[in-house]
Amino acid sequence: MKILIDIGHPAHVHYFKNIILKMRKNGHKVFVSARERYPVNELLKSYNIKYFNRGKGGHNKFSKLLYLLKADYKLLILSRKIKPDIFLSFGAVYLTHVAKLMRRPSIFIDDTDHARLNQKFYLPFATIILTPNTFLHDFGEKHIKFNGYMELCYLHPNRFSPDPSVLELLNVKRSEKYVIMRFVSWEASHDIGQSGLTSKMKRKLVSELSKYAKVFITSEGNLTDQLKKYQLKIPPEKIHDALAFATLFIGESPTMTTESAILGTPAICISSWACDCGNFKELREKYDLIYCFTHESEEIALKAAMNIIQDKDAKTKWKSKQKKLLSEKIDVTAFMVWFVENYPKSLNVMKENPNYQLNFI
Repeated sequence: MKILIDIGHPAHVHYFKNIILKMRKNGHKVFVSARERYPVNELLKSYNIKYFNRGKGGHNKFSKLLYLLKADYKLLILSRKIKPDIFLSFGAVYLTHVAKLMRRPSIFIDDTDHARLNQKFYLPFATIILTPNTFLHDFGEKHIKFNGYMELCYLHPNRFSPDPSVLELLNVKRSEKYVIMRFVSWEASHDIGQSGLTSKMKRKLVSELSKYAKVFITSEGNLTDQLKKYQLKIPPEKIHDALAFATLFIGESPTMTTESAILGTPAICISSWACDCGNFKELREKYDLIYCFTHESEEIALKAAMNIIQDKDAKTKWKSKQKKLLSEKIDVTAFMVWFVENYPKSLNVMKENPNYQLNFI
């Protein structure tokens, strides 16, 4: 089988890296296309995954639409050359269009409930849509839900064991508290018109948290001179090791919030849209692993952060909650590999018996 996988965001590299390696090990030919974006290309290179560069994306509605046409054309040319049997992508709609033109099946994965504009661009074209079972929408016959989060593709215990040597890179002791903060660029299509932390609160968080722990910042945009000294300087592929041993994560990234929860690290997200997403509701209400606030409540977020950083038992409490979550969720990589390898039979299996996926716990 020949498979084309598209990657547009650093998180997508992690979603697909184990799937790519397993599918290749099983004898399939897997081709990868990727957006030109830091650290997408750096991560792919670090995992020795060769890729076709589809260029840089747009930064506003007009440039995004123009890029959509350019990317569709580039990927169509590529697809005519390699002739994939099946197309697989997360979030980026391009392969659903190309697959339709090529008259081949496309499997589109989504977990962003509120990305309604994006959904309009893939719903008419995707053959199958896979989402976590926390996804709030129902797309009918071609929609299959699985009992997990995309972050479990690479953070499930079968796939990941945190490496304590990252502490040396961070220059922190095993017993020393540290916080990781994440600021996003708000340029993704689902981020248009949305917001997170104010500049004032970013500075205040750093100032207050620094009294109790080391603070490291990772940011999609440039940091101010005042915050640059806190910039996290480790290889991008080491970020999950750093999150696993952190005392607290706080930031604007829903992905890193979910990652932290799965790793048993207390996590606080400040976002105008993420709090209402299905996976966040479950992580908050069922597992009590995260806090989520809108930007209007950032002072409350600060208070929550200070309570956690001053609680000497916080990490132990979160590890107990993490254990419950992991006992109830599937190994998403194993499920995805099975679904793609056995498509379309796997589709019929899931429709007739959705609990078949429990074989992958």
